[in-house]
Amino acid sequence: MALKIRVLIVDDSATVRQAMKSVIESDPNLEVMGTAADPYAAARLISEEVPDVITLDVEMPRMDGISFLRRIMAQHPIPVVMCSSLTEEGSETALQALEAGAVDIIVKPRVDTRQFLLESQVRICDAIKAASHCRLAPRAARRPPAGNGTGPAPKLSADAVVPAPRPGAGAMARTTEKVICIGASTGGTEALREVLEQLPPDSPGIVIVQHMPEHFTTAFARRLDGLCAVTVMEASDGDAVLRGRVLIAPGNRHTLLQRSGARYYVTVKDGPLVSRHRPSVDVLFRSAASCAGANAVGIIMTGMGDDGATGMAEMHAAGAYTVAQNEESCIVFGMPKEAIARGGVSRVLPLSQIPREIVRVDADPAAVASGGR
Repeated sequence: MALKIRVLIVDDSATVRQAMKSVIESDPNLEVMGTAADPYAAARLISEEVPDVITLDVEMPRMDGISFLRRIMAQHPIPVVMCSSLTEEGSETALQALEAGAVDIIVKPRVDTRQFLLESQVRICDAIKAASHCRLAPRAARRPPAGNGTGPAPKLSADAVVPAPRPGAGAMARTTEKVICIGASTGGTEALREVLEQLPPDSPGIVIVQHMPEHFTTAFARRLDGLCAVTVMEASDGDAVLRGRVLIAPGNRHTLLQRSGARYYVTVKDGPLVSRHRPSVDVLFRSAASCAGANAVGIIMTGMGDDGATGMAEMHAAGAYTVAQNEESCIVFGMPKEAIARGGVSRVLPLSQIPREIVRVDADPAAVASGGR
């Protein structure tokens, strides 16, 4: 029998601790090792037994979550998932936590609607499982992590949001502009920063799906915009995909690529979880296969699961040039591994070479038009 992933919940709210405990224990592959009301109590528990994953509140008495996170990363690295409220201030602070070493952000569960609670269960449990696979500095290993489990909701494909691409339909053979579509999940926030910071200001238009809760994508885009030569913004329905502009899919909304003549724009829409995510990389990649075909470049980066693998195969079949981040540079080699296994990847590259590859294919239309083959 596979051993369960042991989770330590750290939050100053007893109500939140109980809600998190109920959500986590709804998954047969997870167990709550303990709960703590503040970092000092958490440290005592960790000294007795090291958890596989910690869920950590951002704002707590006696010591804030980020200070505690920095101590964990410096003294005994453990995968940490930050647990935050849907607030502007909380979003900014949680992004600081990602810079300090947290591997993901989840939103504190609410019980006001059944649908929100079910989707919270999916997001929280999947984030914890992904965190348990993360590559961190060596720590005392008790055992390999448990499997993925089934979760509380069915796994839908991109069919739930956008129809499958039809060969020869929708996409033009050649347009005046190319478009880059990128998908990432666990570990992706810092990986995307590394890529985007190295791009020149006249880079081709880019659309990104990074698995992240709503409101957090607004703060994430603003943070990147202040660091990069390209303009980075959260996507809104109807936004044009332009050179020097990066559009990040808003949390909790699917983002699709569309074409009008030779120009591209995005549609932002509601819909069910696809591949257990909203926004879904599969939805973006499928839309790119349909409307951009060989004019698109697909890039799949670090993340747990298989979101984007099917869509990348569809892009590849439509003639797009596709790139997967290699295992050595991934925090979690899940999504790229699945894309490679399904035969949808033209080239596998380390993270450090992906910015250079974007510039290269922009300067070499033949490479994109032939799918890199």
